[in-house]
Amino acid sequence: MDLDPRLAALRPLGGFFVLRAAADAATDPSRPLPTLADAYADTRSDVYGIPLTFRVELVARRLRAPEPRVSASIAQQGLAARLWSAALGCAALYGRVPDLDPRLLRWDPEAGAPDDLWLTEVRALPATAAVLADTVLHTHLGPLGEALRARYGIAAGLLWGNAGSALAGAARALERWARGSGRGDVAGRARALTADLFAHPLLSPTGTFAEAAFRRRSCCLYYRVPGGGLCGDCCFSRPPYSSPRAPSGPP
Repeated sequence: MDLDPRLAALRPLGGFFVLRAAADAATDPSRPLPTLADAYADTRSDVYGIPLTFRVELVARRLRAPEPRVSASIAQQGLAARLWSAALGCAALYGRVPDLDPRLLRWDPEAGAPDDLWLTEVRALPATAAVLADTVLHTHLGPLGEALRARYGIAAGLLWGNAGSALAGAARALERWARGSGRGDVAGRARALTADLFAHPLLSPTGTFAEAAFRRRSCCLYYRVPGGGLCGDCCFSRPPYSSPRAPSGPP
């Protein structure tokens, strides 16, 4: 099935999977937004200043993160989850992947899914693991990680661990939806593509993926926010230290 210009097949999945597209005029942002290419290059936006800085500081305020590298890690993992979800969802549902060139993706760093990303043109690419890796790992998560490391001194292994965790989370959510909807074909494609992606040299060192379960070899630092605990795939079996109660509200 070819990609439709509104990527409507993603809508029943909800959450991080939905990607607004230019063909749906109702989704057109009411104000000019930076592209992700602008964000990775630290190009100043009239609306948000330096977009990545704006997002990291927003996450820090919402979570009361104790240091910038914690909010940088959580912000990066959230964006990684958005990109993996949209790309893997399209690959499994359509058998095609949209070209997610950072110059085509406008980003609202103040918004959450699905209002944060807007694809200005839908171009179909083959739905192979190699294309997914190029589309998400090389085109987005590499430049994003470089920008965050330069600014916040966050470890590369941690960020690639976040990338693996985000992929595994997207795969689990997609497979859960597919099986609940009687779409075993979609579940099978998602699992096969995810297994192939975890064989990639950038992802294979991040943890162990087997039968849709993932155990990472690093920690995203969420335990360091007030009240934060461990994620289900964390390398730790218990937090290195306890923290006070977390504030309410999503990151």
